[in-house]
Amino acid sequence: MLQVEGGMTLPGWRDFERTVALTFNGQAQESKSIFDVLLSSEDRPNVRYGLSCKMRRELNKIKRTGRVSLELSNSAGQFWDYLKTKSIDQSNYRNKPLKVGVSLIEVVERWHQAVSVEQGGVVAITKSFYLVLSWNQARVYQLHQFPLNMPNAHELNWHFPTKKGGDEGRRLAAYDESGVIFEWYGESGGQLKYYPPASSAIWSSDSFQLEPLADIEYGILKKAAAYFPHKWGEANRE
Repeated sequence: MLQVEGGMTLPGWRDFERTVALTFNGQAQESKSIFDVLLSSEDRPNVRYGLSCKMRRELNKIKRTGRVSLELSNSAGQFWDYLKTKSIDQSNYRNKPLKVGVSLIEVVERWHQAVSVEQGGVVAITKSFYLVLSWNQARVYQLHQFPLNMPNAHELNWHFPTKKGGDEGRRLAAYDESGVIFEWYGESGGQLKYYPPASSAIWSSDSFQLEPLADIEYGILKKAAAYFPHKWGEANRE
């Protein structure tokens, strides 16, 4: 999915989801579902475990900051709709950073609960998790597994950092005892980002690289010719 220098391609987020599903004999949703991959339960046939797969080119930052980067959502519309139920909108949200922050985390938790077994869904939330694939330009990868439950938003320090020069910023940030753990860009993309400490992961892999493809030339055109040789030949004769 990802094209880099020299026409070479690398796996992207969709490839990641499909690979996870294949590895664990699960089902890739390939939709706007809350969970990207669903796994079957051996002892509960009607119950599924949900994997929310995140892929970011932020591997180098883990070494610098000790934190893993997840983009939880960029659904600005749903965030603002929920904030409006609490009488918060673009005209006053910068005056209520704590209330906004708590509300954002509530939205994410409500998404999970909406598909939970407890709410009539099929997903066992307590056994579901985030699976994060971090990588860098050197094509080194690392996996981290995190629980769905996040820090208590009421116990974090939420505020809008000022920009250089003293201008009022629109980025909402939440701080724990050692640094930034959440960021929300409500008026510029709507991304809610989460930076859990790598040390808090349930599991993490060693850093690794992918095996190179043997005797296969890289590039979209070369792949098309290899995958569809007859049609490729016909197209080029035409």
